Amino acid sequence: MKIYIKEKSITMVGKPWQIKSMIKQYMQQYETVEEWIQGPEGKQPKKDHLRLLS
Repeated sequence: MKIYIKEKSITMVGKPWQIKSMIKQYMQQYETVEEWIQGPEGKQPKKDHLRLLS
């Protein structure tokens, strides 16, 4: 599984179950994708803005 965090995007490469698992982990740490891109200093409590669509 590889995650590429660029200035304005995130690209995840891996098997579907790996990507789904990583998204669930990041949903617990970040409120929005923008905060995820900015890094640990942008940590916020979990909210509904970053949702996993199945």
